[in-house]
Amino acid sequence: MLPEPSLTAGSGASVAETLFNALFTRGHSHFTGVPCSLLKGFFRLLEDPGCPASYIPAPREDSALGVASGLAVAGARPVVLMQNSGLGYSLNVLTSFNLIYDVHLPIVVSWRGHDGNDAVEHDVIGRELTRLLDVFGIPWTVLDNEHPEDSAEAFLKQYDSGRSTAVLIVREGI
Repeated sequence: MLPEPSLTAGSGASVAETLFNALFTRGHSHFTGVPCSLLKGFFRLLEDPGCPASYIPAPREDSALGVASGLAVAGARPVVLMQNSGLGYSLNVLTSFNLIYDVHLPIVVSWRGHDGNDAVEHDVIGRELTRLLDVFGIPWTVLDNEHPEDSAEAFLKQYDSGRSTAVLIVREGI
């Protein structure tokens, strides 16, 4: 476990530390994913040599789901990190493997383009992210950077209740 969030670290760093600690104390000790600028504080924690968790970088989001799925089947409690465009790219893996064979994962997704002030390639999925998750029956929680403990708890409750794939949406950088 990482130390309590640092008062001198930026708010992004303390939110990332809070989220990491919430996941790690619940037994999630393996992380994989594709870096995103909105998740850079979290990835910095994972890449730190003193981090107590295992981090397996992935070249693509579907590869991250594959790695995490293998870890889950082997008994680990992995977490997948990606940006929302990667989630769109990975829907085939989620719907044809994870959701069908009950290999459920907690997924942290950055919400690029939610406000229309991002690169144009993020506009469509940014606008439709929550509806897309609803269509596939994937529960989601938006991370509240002011109360990250509450958001992490709601997210993990969605995941743990019935072991369901769940998504924590990160709207602001952490």
